Amino acid sequence: MRLFALVGFSLFLFSASAQVSVLESIDTTGFSALQKKTLTSVLQSQNCTCGCNWTIAKCRNDDPKCGYSRQLLNLVIKDLKAGKDEKQIVADLKLHAETPPPVLDDPVSINIQGDPVMGPDNAKITIVEFSDFQCPYCAAAVVQAKMILEKYPKDVRLVFKQFPLDDHSQAALAAQAAVAAHAQGKFWEMHDKLYGNYRTISAQNILLWAKEIGLDMKRFVEEVDSGKYKTEVENEVKQGEVAGVQGTPTFFFNGRRYSGAFQADAIAQMLQKEFLIPPPK
Repeated sequence: MRLFALVGFSLFLFSASAQVSVLESIDTTGFSALQKKTLTSVLQSQNCTCGCNWTIAKCRNDDPKCGYSRQLLNLVIKDLKAGKDEKQIVADLKLHAETPPPVLDDPVSINIQGDPVMGPDNAKITIVEFSDFQCPYCAAAVVQAKMILEKYPKDVRLVFKQFPLDDHSQAALAAQAAVAAHAQGKFWEMHDKLYGNYRTISAQNILLWAKEIGLDMKRFVEEVDSGKYKTEVENEVKQGEVAGVQGTPTFFFNGRRYSGAFQADAIAQMLQKEFLIPPPK
């Protein structure tokens, strides 16, 4: 048995090769010469709010998955179409940065067909989690999420979505291994192995955990080695980007992105307030 043909799975990282400049890729149809000049000036002079200390233009170029820079770019374009000048746009960007986000955003549509689910199909609340198996915050959230499922066994279900980050060297490998385990009906078993050992994820250890949870090893190795689930993982990352995922873990409650601390007590209070779920007995 091969120890995965591509140990480390550098092939499966999602960092883009030569990128087109964000300024060249923006659709400026209908913009005047002054509007195009203002667009360039704002994007190259104003910083992204994600903490990178880069301008919006640089963040969009170098970190296209950044949801913060995407939101700021959309705000600039919206203001330009509304006829605002550079001074007004900069003021709007400052106001946006100073305004705390709501606990729950407006709902978005997320396709969960075929995804791993824990909880009843008729649950009142569907929690969709976009997560990375090498992320320590994601590992910590596992315990909190299970507490919520235990508190509300009839009202809540959890759906898992892959969102491996580029700066986690084994995250893409782990994501595809988890999808391969899901194909054999063992997703949550692999999920627990990966998060329980997130500091030591490697191709060799994943093989060990796959054996321990009883996977068909020949099928598992062949499917992961061939990159069978690479596109599926990439599509889930794109779904997250469209939905507004800005980091991991990110949780959506009935399609509404949650911006608060993911602690079981805080989630319980939010469910009771926002969704009128009765407190657990």
